[in-house]
Amino acid sequence: MEFTVKTDREAYNLEALVRKIGEDLLVAIWGGERPHIGAIAVAQPRPSLRDQRVRSATASVFCYPGHKDDVVAKEAAEKISSALNTNVTVTAGMHWEGIDESGIQAVITNGRHLVEMIIERITKGERK
Repeated sequence: MEFTVKTDREAYNLEALVRKIGEDLLVAIWGGERPHIGAIAVAQPRPSLRDQRVRSATASVFCYPGHKDDVVAKEAAEKISSALNTNVTVTAGMHWEGIDESGIQAVITNGRHLVEMIIERITKGERK
């Protein structure tokens, strides 16, 4: 399985390529004027520490110096891993010159929307 999804908001749109490798998922997220790989997050599902009946995920992150793509990468990896109960690796790299704080928040929001799209696409595919 391999597919791409893209946000379609007013600004700061993101795109992702999702590829299933065995039972695991590889997700590349990018956007902006200079897409790149700025951070890598790997997540593994586990029972929640607060409630063992709820599934959560633990993530480890590597971020290249000077990059802040780790926020999107970590959140995406944890959310996808816990929702789909599988190991997930996410790369993320997006850059907009002169982005302000509201723009950064829009990128984070778009990242969350992109993750929802990924989870929905995979869960719909599994129900067929």
